[in-house]
Parts: sequence; structure tokens; C-alpha cells
Amino acid sequence: MEYNIRILEIFSEKDTVSEMKKIGVDAKGIELMSPKTLCRVLKLEQVELKLALILKQEMLSLGGEAALSRETITLKYQTTDVLLIGSLKHYQRLISKLKDQYFGLAKLAVEIEKVLNNFIKDEFKLVCGRHQFDLGKRTLIMGILNITPDSFSDGGQYQEVEKAIERGVQMAEEGADIIDIGGESTRPGAVPCSIEEELVRVIPLIRGLTKRIDLPISIDTYKAEVARQALEEGAQIVNDISALSFDPRMAQVVAEYKVPVVLMHIQGTPQNRQQNPQYTCVVSEIILYLRERIKTAVFAGIKADKIIIDPGIGFGKTVEHNLEILRRLREFKSLGRPILIGTSRKSLIGKILDLPVEQRLEGSLATAIISILNGANIIRVHDVLAMKRAAKMVDAIIRRETLF
Repeated sequence: MEYNIRILEIFSEKDTVSEMKKIGVDAKGIELMSPKTLCRVLKLEQVELKLALILKQEMLSLGGEAALSRETITLKYQTTDVLLIGSLKHYQRLISKLKDQYFGLAKLAVEIEKVLNNFIKDEFKLVCGRHQFDLGKRTLIMGILNITPDSFSDGGQYQEVEKAIERGVQMAEEGADIIDIGGESTRPGAVPCSIEEELVRVIPLIRGLTKRIDLPISIDTYKAEVARQALEEGAQIVNDISALSFDPRMAQVVAEYKVPVVLMHIQGTPQNRQQNPQYTCVVSEIILYLRERIKTAVFAGIKADKIIIDPGIGFGKTVEHNLEILRRLREFKSLGRPILIGTSRKSLIGKILDLPVEQRLEGSLATAIISILNGANIIRVHDVLAMKRAAKMVDAIIRRETLF
């Protein structure tokens, strides 16, 4: 007899439960066995050597694995990175044991538990005024509407307010969930504009658009006063490329208006960000940055459930950095916040495909699809209709139980 044998792709405990139910496993058996089927590799950076050695000892005693630098045996360094390898069952037992120990191990156990819970979190409620989205059930489409003379893709196309309003209405009709309005180009080398000039560009557009469409409007700015006046006129989200760091008053404005905020990573400034960007480990450094910015936002009074993260594709990254982020985007789920990704028509696509901005649709679609598969909840796009269709198709494959 020839057996039909295959390896199952198990991405979540829900997948395991589903497969066990299909073959008629007892409910108690499912409860006991499902946490054993998912392996997780956790990386802990710069752990004090004493704690690292205890971690390894405890994980090995539970049947898991732990990898340390070979130099730990020589006591050459005071700290080491640690890789923990085990099933969810291993981690449950490890956390339980560590919580009863000293030397900071109890605190470390809480952090490990938090990251594990963050990683499996799939659904978020995003409230934007009277609008509410169930992130995780489907991908949201954020349409890009720049009213600037010099944005890299659509600069000058919608410089007139009426034309910009019509484009916003068109994006709404094409299926956009959010319209992201920007009044200052942040392309490399762009000349900064004053607060007054940015307000002249965006406020009439927000006023006009809110009368025509019933969608949340996001203001793409790093200036607190622009954000404040945009929110007064009806905008409901702040999208800040500096993650509240360029203008010290921005966090206060977001907290005061109780609106969602996108915290994006950028290395440098819009003007110099592409001048030889360097990282030791790009994903690790961006996650650390965003973790700190989340803490800063919460400390300023912004509720955690109002925070969205964006790794900042193209903002102080080489093509290789950008590709690494897209490949490992799922690691950003460790932060426990919805992920926004913006690759639309960007230079990494142009460089790889050797195509000008107006011919980058297919590359934009490919990067958006990969992003959704790897955990993105919101995609920021120029080509709303095509992206809406692509996202709906991907959602039907990976989120079928929430769509049908």
C-alpha cells in the first residue's frame, strides 16, 4: 500500500485545531496537543550572561532548545544574544518556572509571554470617529492623495483643490477605506515647506472632501499644528513619518484628540534619509525603535489601541534593507500592533524592475500581496482599484473564515 504523506503548513494554533477536528480528535486531546504543534524561535538580544545561562538550563530541562554564543563558556562577554526554540507548550512551562525565580527572570518571563501573545494576535478594533474597522478580518486600503507640486509619484497631478477632491471621491468609489492626505513631499531631497504653506494645501482639501465622502481621512504630517487644524476640520487619523519625534508637540495633539496614529520608522530626515543608510540588523533595529516610540506615545496619553506601526519602506533604507523587511514583516507582529505597509510605486520597485514610476503597478501589487501574507493589516496605495481587488483575493485565501 502506498501512503499519501504530506507536510502540513501550520501557521497558527487555529490551523492545528482545524486539522485535528478533521480527523476526529477528542476535544480534550486537541486542548492538550495543539500547543505542542507550533514551534517558535524567540531571539532575546543582549541578555545578561547569568540570566542567559539560566534560561538555557531551564529550556533544555523542558525539552526545548537554547542557543548562545560559544564565547559564553569563556565568560568573555557580559551579555549574549539568546535563541530559544520550542513549542508553545515549552514556553508555557518556561514562563511558569521563570515567574518564580529571581535575578530579573520573573520580569523576563512577563516580556516573553507578552511577545508570544502579541505574535498570535490577529484582530484589532480601529475606531476613527464614527467609523470602526475590524482589522484582521480583511485588509484595509489607504488611498494616497498628495496635494503637492513635488511628490515622487503624483506630484503636481492634484495641486488644484477641486482636482484633488475629485480624485479622493474616485478612490472612495474604487474601494478605499481611508484617504491619506499629504501636503508636503517627503521624497529624498525634497525641500521642506512651512506650516503655513502645508495648511494652505491640505485644509481646503479636507473641508471639501468631508462633504463628498463618508470615509476616515488621515493627515500625513509630522507637524503638530498641521495635525491639529486638520483634525479640527474633520481628519480622524494622524500619519506621522517621524513617529512623533520631529515635533515634540505632536504626541500631545494626538492624545488630546484621541485619534489613531501611525508611527513610522525613518532613519535620518526626509532630506538626507537615503544618504548611505546603514544598519547592523535592520529588522531588529526598527523593531527596537518602534517599541520605544510606542512607549513614548503611551506615556504621552495615547492609548495603545490607537497605535498603528509602519516599518517605513524606503525611508532611510537600501533596496536590500527594504526586501529584508518585507521578507521578515511577520516579526513586527511581536509588537502587538496593526501593521501598515507602504510600497506603492517606490524606488525599490523601480530599481529591481528598471521601470519609471508610472509603470510600477505590477511590482506594487507583488509587494502588497507579500505584505498581506506576512501580516500587514493596512496597505497604503496609489492604485486603489487594483489593490482592492488583489487584497480581496488574498484575504479570501488567508482569512476565509472571517469573510464567508
